[in-house]
Amino acid sequence: MADWYLSYDGQQIGPFDLAEARKRAQADADGFAWRSGMADWLPINHIGELHGSSGGPPPVVQAGRAMARRADEIDYEIFGHESQYVVIELDPGESAVAEAGAMMFKDASIHMSTVFGDGSGGEGEGFMGKLLGAGKRLVTGESLFTTVFTHQGQGKAHVAFAAPFPGNIMPVHLGENGGRLICQKDSFLCAAKGVSIGIFFQKKILTGLFGGEGFIMQKLEGDGLAFVQAGGTLMERQLGPGEELHVDTGCLVAMQDGVQFDVQQAGGIKTVLFGGEGMFFARLRGPGKIWLQSLPFSRFAGRMLAAAPQGGGRDTGEGSVLGGLGDIVMGNRRF
Repeated sequence: MADWYLSYDGQQIGPFDLAEARKRAQADADGFAWRSGMADWLPINHIGELHGSSGGPPPVVQAGRAMARRADEIDYEIFGHESQYVVIELDPGESAVAEAGAMMFKDASIHMSTVFGDGSGGEGEGFMGKLLGAGKRLVTGESLFTTVFTHQGQGKAHVAFAAPFPGNIMPVHLGENGGRLICQKDSFLCAAKGVSIGIFFQKKILTGLFGGEGFIMQKLEGDGLAFVQAGGTLMERQLGPGEELHVDTGCLVAMQDGVQFDVQQAGGIKTVLFGGEGMFFARLRGPGKIWLQSLPFSRFAGRMLAAAPQGGGRDTGEGSVLGGLGDIVMGNRRF
């Protein structure tokens, strides 16, 4: 039965029957696989059926249990609705990694240090490894540095991180999502120490130019918890094999590694020029899980800029009836 799909560097192939999937997997095991009945994509190395066994196909091994745990195990709680923040609980010796400037508060026993790169490596990581991690962040438009928060006291301690714009914070356990997540290049907020923050290149030129996220997206890898920020309301959807969904390019927050991401022209010339939806939309094809946001920050910022007088918009406040004089009377403008 042809129900196996394989994924290498974000490019999905299939469906294949078991024999063909096993042959391809044995030729290149550095990828992910999915078949009907599996909840999520899993690394090929952790799927017994693709290893080949004379005694019949062994059961699928869950990736989260099979991999040696590298990331710290952390507890958390998310607060708020329109503008959320996450509070992470750390045991002695545990650490969390966050983008610079994301901290809201921390207990006194939590030591804060700035590191070069993404902070995923251990203390023994060499200079070249740190340089590579920093280079990846620079390519995605992030700061060269991240901040590591380590609990150096006794008992429990807490540190909180807040999203920089109204929306939701999405927790993702990478070990339960194939060990890898592809997301917007500015969507990462924080994670357990051990999660690697890398880059994902769009191989198709058209997708890179008009896909809304450019050639480069973020790639989160590991087996721990990561927190991604999304604007507006968050939507999670599971795409079935071959199922296709058309999405505004800015509304895509994250997707599993096996989901195919391409772009398609929005319509004819009339639709492109006057439809208000842009020239292209994202075409997502399953199987795999995707996360969408209802209010991309670029859309929110664009509306604010258009409404501002210095941005060409029209002032519609109470004082606008009398123009500048009305603004002075109403206290909206000083001499």
